[in-house]
Amino acid sequence: MQLKSSFKMMKMMMTITKKTFKLIVVAEIFILLTYLISFKFFINLQIAFLSSFIIILGSMYAYQKMVKSEVNAQNIDEKRDFYDELEDPYELYDETPINETPAEELDLKTIVKEEKKKIKIFNFGDVKKSAKAGVSLFRLIPYLFLILGFIALKNNELLDIPIYLPSLLIGIIIGYIISKDFITDDTY
Repeated sequence: MQLKSSFKMMKMMMTITKKTFKLIVVAEIFILLTYLISFKFFINLQIAFLSSFIIILGSMYAYQKMVKSEVNAQNIDEKRDFYDELEDPYELYDETPINETPAEELDLKTIVKEEKKKIKIFNFGDVKKSAKAGVSLFRLIPYLFLILGFIALKNNELLDIPIYLPSLLIGIIIGYIISKDFITDDTY
């Protein structure tokens, strides 16, 4: 039974890999055809596409890796409370009634003072937890490629902003499509 499941999973991964490869080849053929327009158009499109494409894939992979490690460590319940607290820090969506007394009998000054005490200004532990996904080589290296590619285009007087900026969108869309296939895959 497990062998059958492994074979099915491997077949699904091969299908996703073939689809991904075809999508990248079609995009690169389109980009290579722009060389017929001009070298400047081609190089702006290529660098912008690759930059945004690897940023999306790197971010997806880093996030997926972080989620897998949390699931394997079984810190799900603790993190669930942490994320609930981040999403609704003042418990505005909590369904339990706060106070049943009539509005005329409430002392608004004491209520405001109590609520101000509940507000956390800065918590270094929260920053450390959220930085785990943000500071990853899978995310930093693609951003470095984006910056260096932009600088290289600018220094060689090849940068054309009206071509470069829309080209970023192409890489984002194709990266999203490919990462969506891998995220919806049930291999983890």
